[in-house]
Formats: sequence, C-alpha cells, structure tokens
Amino acid sequence: MTGARVKPSPSVLLFGATGTAGQGVYRALHRAGYQVTCVLRKGQTPPGPAQILHADITQPMPHILGQFDAIISCVASRSGSRKDAWAIDHAAQLNILELAQRLDVKQFILLSAICVQNPKLPFQFAKLAFEKALIESGLTYCIVRPTAFFKSLSGQIPRLRAGKAFLVFGNGELTACKPISDDDLGNFMVGCITDPARYNKILPIGGPGPAITPRDQAQALFALLERPVKLRRVPVALLRLICAGLRLAGVVFPAAQRKADLAQIGLYYATESMLVWHGPERGYSAEHTASSGTEHLFDHYAHIMRSGDTVPRGDHSVF
Repeated sequence: MTGARVKPSPSVLLFGATGTAGQGVYRALHRAGYQVTCVLRKGQTPPGPAQILHADITQPMPHILGQFDAIISCVASRSGSRKDAWAIDHAAQLNILELAQRLDVKQFILLSAICVQNPKLPFQFAKLAFEKALIESGLTYCIVRPTAFFKSLSGQIPRLRAGKAFLVFGNGELTACKPISDDDLGNFMVGCITDPARYNKILPIGGPGPAITPRDQAQALFALLERPVKLRRVPVALLRLICAGLRLAGVVFPAAQRKADLAQIGLYYATESMLVWHGPERGYSAEHTASSGTEHLFDHYAHIMRSGDTVPRGDHSVF
C-alpha cells in the first residue's frame, strides 16, 4: 500500500526581506510553513533559512525563473526623496509586477502605507501610481496600508536615556496613530494569502488598542524611566518656515532639493495622523482604523527599557 501524496506547501517569492517589515513577513511565512524564496541584492543575507535569488530590482529580472503561488513585496524607498521614491516605490515595483506576470504568479501582496490616502509627498504619489498599476494588472492583489511601526515611534528613546526632553510638535496632540508591530503586520500580510475576503482590496491596518498621540508616548516612556515628563515643544510654524526656505534654496542649489523633500516629510508626519481618513467626518478616525494582532507599543517600550537594547533609527517608509 502506498502512502497518500503530501501536497507541497505553497511557495512565496519575497522582496524586501531584510527591511523591518520584511523581516516580520519572513518570520510569519516561516511560522506558517510556506516555502520562502527571498530576492536579495548581492551581499545581503536573508533573516533566516530560505532559498535565495540575487537581483537588482531597479532593472528587469529575466534571469529569475520558477513557480510561485504568491509574491509579497515589502520594498520601499529609504529616504522618500523624489528621485528615490520614483526609482523604488514605482519603477522597481513595476519590475516586480512584470516578473509576476511573466511567471504567471496568481497573487501579489503589496506593503504600501496608510499615508497615501492623503498624498502630498513624492513617495506617496509614487506608491499610488504603482497601486493603480497593480489593481489594473489582472492579478489577485492585496494592498496593505499599515499605520506607524514600533521602530518609527522608538527613535527618541536614546534622547530620553541621556536625560533630554521628548520632542513634540505643537502640544503633542496634533496627531495620533494605532501602532503595529513587525510580527503582527507580518501575520496580517501572510494571512492575505489564504483569506478570500481580503482579495482585491486596499487594507488599512493598525495594531491593537486605542490610538495614541506623541504626548501619550512621552508619558509612557517617562513612566518607565521613573522621571517626570519633560517635553520640548517645536512650533509647527517653524517647521513650515524651514520647508519653505529649503524649497527656495532648491531652485538654485540642486543639493538642497533632497533636504527640502526630507523636511516636507517631517512636516507631514508632524501634522497628519496615521489613521484612516473618514470622509463623512472630514477627519482621521481611530474608530474606522482596523486593528490586528496582540502586541502593544508600550509593552515594546518596556522591553527596550528592561533589556537596554539600542533603538535603530527609523525612516519614512515605516509609516
């Protein structure tokens, strides 16, 4: 008597596996038993055991062959500047989409960002342009738009450890978000593979618990440090003035254009919440921002404080 044939685990081609979100997706794929192939630049290593294919995603990838059930792309530009955004968030993603179509991959899961719902920045328009191309491609797609990551909300911890104040714009309550951890986001994205209810949809997603403001973050961190809350308020008007000056300088000095782009990103996150924009209310809504997972930002803060871990500096792409 012969044994029953065991159906092989679905195979996933993962782009962006070395980034913060990509590592969370890799871990979720590994826990779920998928066959994972990571596409990396030469010299990069995957976060764990995986098949590896080397490629420059800024170029077409005719050398990549194989059969895959899904592609997950966690690729994002690091700086968010105009040049980087259109090269990575749009052109490189189009190369990945072309690969998916050539290999007849049926499903494409994209890590986007919740901030594209109210676009003002080059990287947001680049992401939206690719989202449109993906939607029109004919592939089954899931476009995941997460809120802020834990990494992006932990960058001030070294300042506080050094006895400095927590920087806030305005009164520290101009914006709010529902932070999501790398692993909770990874689990959500991997869950898209087998959940038809998520197919062909744009999926804004946050972490568990209520929305929190920068002031809330400061209060939690100073409580863990057992010190009184110490805030340094930065007027939004000052940031607007800096942005305007850099834009003017960029007309004459090309090198200033990139600084202007980065300053504009800072202004955006100082004044816009990372929550779903709810049209009837004409504002950001925590109530309409879906939650997923079990990990809370303040527990993450407590872990960092107990362990003495260093906190890597975040970049725009985590929003």
